[in-house]
Amino acid sequence: MSKIVVETKKTTLSASYKTSKSLVNRIGYGLLYFVLGVIAIIQIYPLVWLFLFSLKTNQEVFGKSPFALPEEPQWGNYVKAWTTGHIDVYFFNSVLYTVVAVVLTVILASFVTFAITRMQWKLSGFVLGLFMAGYMIPLHSTLIPLFNFFKTANLIDNPVSVILSYVAFNLPITIMILTGFYKALPKEIEEAAVMDGCSIHRIFFQITLPMTVPVLSTTIIINMIYNWNEFVFVNTFLSSDKWKTITVGVNNFVGQYLTDWGAIGATLMISIIPVLIAYFLLSDRIVEGIAAGSVKG
Repeated sequence: MSKIVVETKKTTLSASYKTSKSLVNRIGYGLLYFVLGVIAIIQIYPLVWLFLFSLKTNQEVFGKSPFALPEEPQWGNYVKAWTTGHIDVYFFNSVLYTVVAVVLTVILASFVTFAITRMQWKLSGFVLGLFMAGYMIPLHSTLIPLFNFFKTANLIDNPVSVILSYVAFNLPITIMILTGFYKALPKEIEEAAVMDGCSIHRIFFQITLPMTVPVLSTTIIINMIYNWNEFVFVNTFLSSDKWKTITVGVNNFVGQYLTDWGAIGATLMISIIPVLIAYFLLSDRIVEGIAAGSVKG
């Protein structure tokens, strides 16, 4: 009888312990989700604030609280930004430069990484070190040499100068990310392809490159954000309005005596949309690429 009582007490204690543990877990998860929700609101609120700012007049911007809602949404600010401010031209230029530079950077970085990690040659480590050294060069220290070089090559006020600068400065970080992923790829697949008579070009384009799609998505979004938001190269190498990008085009609404703040907000809002769309489309791939690239290296 006493054994039954003891076992019953043990069962009761075990059940109460599991109940209390479950309650603690729920409270812990609740606090975690609450903290994450607060962080999400803090991260999203600047976008909401910018959207509301883009719908205000100058009087509302300076005469009321910065957190106040617009009395009458000024949707004409977006029309003004797109037409009067020539944001349509700047937007197209930004898309063109970004896409071309990202494609060139990813392709060239894939070539270099494949050659360094998959081919056996004496200077592979040295070449990798040269590219990594390029990652440590400050951008602003290269403006004068690059300007003189492009001036000699007759590339000032030419989109090629900006695209080449984007590719050169994004290659080191792209190669660094790809190198960690390439070292984690099994070489047995490529060895089997060699035994079947595959050439080095077919191995790269049909076997290795498709396996690197997750990490390529990571490098694409990183390169895209940098190229899209870049200001210094465009402002230094390009002078004609027909070649400028949206980051420089914001200055069109800054006048000597009057600044149209609503149109500036609309321009900034338009410039953010492509980055948000790309991030939402590639967010899963970005996480996969970062996780896969950290396995070895």
